[in-house]
Amino acid sequence: MSAPGLDAVDLQVLVGGLRAACDEMGAVLVRSAHSPNITERRDCSTALFSAAGEMIAQAEHIPVHLGAMPASVAAVRDEEHRPGVSWILNDPYAGGSHLPDITVVTPVFAGDAPGGEPADDGWHRADGGTASGGDRVTRTATPGGRQDGAAGPRLVGFAAARAHHADVGGRTPGSMPADSTTLEEEGVIITPRPLTPGLVDELAGLMRHPEQRRADLRAQVAACEAGAARLAELAAARGPDALEEALSEVLAYGERRMIAAIGSLPRGVHEFDDLLEGRDGPIPLHVRVEVRGDAVEVDLRDAPDQGAHNLNCPRAVTESACLFAVRAAVADAELPTDDGTRRRISVLTRPGSILDVRPGPDGARPAVVAGNVETSSRVADLVLGALGRALGQGTMNNVTLGDEHRTMYETIAGGQGALPDADGPSAVHVAMSNTRNTPVEALEVGFPVRVQRYEMRRGSGGAGAHRGGDGVVRELRALEPLEYQLLGERRTVGARGADGGEDGARGRHALDGRELPPKTGGWMEPGQVLRIETPGGGGCGTPPPPGDGPAAP
Repeated sequence: MSAPGLDAVDLQVLVGGLRAACDEMGAVLVRSAHSPNITERRDCSTALFSAAGEMIAQAEHIPVHLGAMPASVAAVRDEEHRPGVSWILNDPYAGGSHLPDITVVTPVFAGDAPGGEPADDGWHRADGGTASGGDRVTRTATPGGRQDGAAGPRLVGFAAARAHHADVGGRTPGSMPADSTTLEEEGVIITPRPLTPGLVDELAGLMRHPEQRRADLRAQVAACEAGAARLAELAAARGPDALEEALSEVLAYGERRMIAAIGSLPRGVHEFDDLLEGRDGPIPLHVRVEVRGDAVEVDLRDAPDQGAHNLNCPRAVTESACLFAVRAAVADAELPTDDGTRRRISVLTRPGSILDVRPGPDGARPAVVAGNVETSSRVADLVLGALGRALGQGTMNNVTLGDEHRTMYETIAGGQGALPDADGPSAVHVAMSNTRNTPVEALEVGFPVRVQRYEMRRGSGGAGAHRGGDGVVRELRALEPLEYQLLGERRTVGARGADGGEDGARGRHALDGRELPPKTGGWMEPGQVLRIETPGGGGCGTPPPPGDGPAAP
């Protein structure tokens, strides 16, 4: 399947090398960061991009970042770049997803490889600048000329690292308020701008636990430097022109792999309806998926208007969910993770809808924090449901605890949907998450809580010829006064089964036995227990008659 200019062996060596470089970036980030959110849960992603801003490889980290990270690179691609100066952003309306996800983008130049000419180190020589407008950070241009190959070092690509920070300021500890309506409530807004040590200190000073924020941001810079070094080594070994051609062939290879994989999907038009559990009532969603020839079109233009809540979703995140769902549905577990595979999937959204949020006529920007974690999960469910798959828990079960001095954020595993030939996995992070759990020891050592219970929620998976996976039960007892914020879904409608399989059990939040809404916040006093029961996955196939099949686990 290789292109004429690159033989099959060389193509696979290059694809493998790019993926290994992204994995190395991820290892540097995880091992250098301080926050358990990154070191333990691994809520982060790393990727490499061509000079044109096309993603050429991404480590197998967080699916919700799959389609959103290219938007971050696109936000800075046409800026003026110079060696040693990285960029930072988190603005959902300028390349970001939600504010806790901060992205660092490092331009890569021919000659940046170890042993080459020394780079202009932006950590020591670039202007640090100042923040403006309180928590709002605005963009300034980088000194120097644009590196377009006309003079000076040649730009050959970008390295990017995204990480979910445990706090980025805002109204509530953890920056995940359940009832936010405007973006400003959710934390510090960083529009794309050059990253310097002075800016790191400035941003960290606007957030809770600033020492941890500094360490995590520096870990992201280190990860990007590692990826930049590997890409520059390829440029040195092959030459910039040859590397550019080779990367084009890598993307063409990804496109051909996706064309072949689409052949396993059912042809025709498929539709599916589901809902989000808004604070003011259910929000209906509808999708129309058309599989034709060698392409897939996902039409989400019927989505309702954006609203005064935080389930609004940036288009890049919506696209991420659609890309993930199609990748999960096709019969190719080894598909490359690059922009070549995206070329055969088109996503249609309506600007100003809940799935393509835009600033209002007055410039006001709606909140989006739950759109990235919960709405994205529902979009993935819509596409998977339309393609006939049993659904997983469909939520990340977001839990945030903290005060003004410390914060803890985690997502909690649940049940995955069953397959036509296998039961669904139990107690796993499904769909758009893919993080790990927070180890009990790490949580209790670093935070004033005790994990009172952590166990499988037996029988919560939907019945079927193959059962859906079971969720979990997690109980957290507060040792000191703590503010909590909960963002969950599938509390009123369970994950759908397929082909006659039954729905999974709904999830549940409770504080000292008192049931809580899907999205809520408040205070826990010492001794109070927060209980989270996560949803089960949907079953697949008609359940066997009583006594004829295996008993539920």
